[in-house]
Amino acid sequence: MAHQADAKRMLDDRGYTGSLIRGQNPALLMEKAVRDRITESYYWKEQCFALNEATLCDRAAELTFIGGTFGAAQRPAPFLCLAFKLLQLNPERDIIMAYLEAEDFKYLRALAAFFIRLTFSPEDVYHTLEPLLADYRKLKRRTRAGFTVTYLDQFVDELLTRERVCATSLWKLPTRSVLEDLELLEERVSPLGEELDELDELEGSEEEGEQVKEVRTGRESDEGEVDGE
Repeated sequence: MAHQADAKRMLDDRGYTGSLIRGQNPALLMEKAVRDRITESYYWKEQCFALNEATLCDRAAELTFIGGTFGAAQRPAPFLCLAFKLLQLNPERDIIMAYLEAEDFKYLRALAAFFIRLTFSPEDVYHTLEPLLADYRKLKRRTRAGFTVTYLDQFVDELLTRERVCATSLWKLPTRSVLEDLELLEERVSPLGEELDELDELEGSEEEGEQVKEVRTGRESDEGEVDGE
């Protein structure tokens, strides 16, 4: 009960002196209904008590799936509980980047990406998350109906394009083209760009080869007709 009371006290803006995210207490970035389910859950009470940036990292490394809420009772997944705890802690940027760069722990990386989408500025969201679109590792995901398989790059793409992920409403992210027009982002070069260029060149060469073959075939046919005459 003490831990639950402590969580609710952190949600009270009266007397809150920590840093703000878009003008509000970071812990309030999740809807009240979701926050209530989290603070009333067994995992929150037993596994999130007194976590700090270091021990939360250890707990996140133990995750085996991502998810928001599941089951008929809409119980919060451990991933969502740790995301909420991370919002309460609101670590320094360097710590979040260390989470993100921990390549051996894909669920810790997914958790950091989720936090970044909730808290970073639009241009920083794109700068920081787009490189993860090249991470194709499998993730297990728990939904209301059961478990499914997704991929880290697909999860990041959802963070960049959807308005709701893991039972959480995401603030509206400006499109990349808008930020490019405002000169806040440079035009993105696809990591597959060189391969696509080579493929286009190969297809072009094949087309030229077919055209040459057709011309030669036509000439040989014409020459055959002349000889016959």
